[in-house]
Amino acid sequence: MKIVVVGGTGLIGSQVVTLLRARGHEAVPAAPSTGVDTLTREGLPEALKGADVVVDVSNSPSFETDAALDFFTRAGRNIAEAEREAGVRHHVVLSIVGVDQVPDYGYYRAKVAQEEAVRGGGTPYSIVRATQFFEFVGPVMDMSTEGSEVRLPSTRLRPIASAEVAAAVAEAAAGEPSYGVRDIAGPEVHRLDRLGEITLAARPDGRSVVTDESAGLFAAMPDGVLVGDGSVQVMPTRYEEWLKQH
Repeated sequence: MKIVVVGGTGLIGSQVVTLLRARGHEAVPAAPSTGVDTLTREGLPEALKGADVVVDVSNSPSFETDAALDFFTRAGRNIAEAEREAGVRHHVVLSIVGVDQVPDYGYYRAKVAQEEAVRGGGTPYSIVRATQFFEFVGPVMDMSTEGSEVRLPSTRLRPIASAEVAAAVAEAAAGEPSYGVRDIAGPEVHRLDRLGEITLAARPDGRSVVTDESAGLFAAMPDGVLVGDGSVQVMPTRYEEWLKQH
C-alpha cells in the first residue's frame, strides 16, 4: 500500500516510515521539509494522490491553547478534505491516553478537537492513544530546572518507549480501520519526580530533584489521567532498561 505519514520526519513518524517500508509498503513522509504543509495545503493533494492510508503523527509547534487548537483543527480539516479528494480508505491518528478527561488543559482540548475532526472527516479511521514517551522525560526535566535543582511534581504517569508507540501506529496503518480507540502504555507507573531521580542516577550531571507540586507542565494534571485505566494495552519496555540503551 501507499501510506502517507504526516509528521513523518519526527520522532514517531520517522520510525513509522521505517517500519512500514520494512513491511514492503510505500511509506511517504509528509512534512514541511518534504514540501507538504497541512496548514496551507501546499503539496498535500499531490502527496495524497494514490494513497491508501494516511497516518497523522504531526504535532503543534506550540503547547499554547489557541495555537494548538488552530493547528490541529485547521490541519485536520485540510487533511480530511484532501483524503476525500484522493479516495483514501483509512486514516490513523496518534493521540494521548486520558486526553478527553481534562477539558481545562488547553493542549489536550486541542487534541480532542483533532480526534473529533477525524471521526467526522468521512474517512474510515483508527485512533491510537499513547501515554507520555520516555524521550519526553529529559526535556521536561530541563524545562523544570532552576540552577542545580530539577523541580518536579509527584504526578503519576505510565511512560512508554517511542519505538513501541511507532510499532502500534504502524500496525494500525497496515490493518483495517477500527473506528475506535486503542490505548497503549508502558509497564510501570512512576511518579514524575521519581522518574527524574532514576534519570539522574543513570546519567548524573550535578543536578538533584526537588519535589514541587506546583512545578512544570503536569503540576495541575488530575491524578490518574496520565496512567490510563484497565483497558490500556501494556508494552514491555521498562524505563530503566530504555535508559541503558539510549
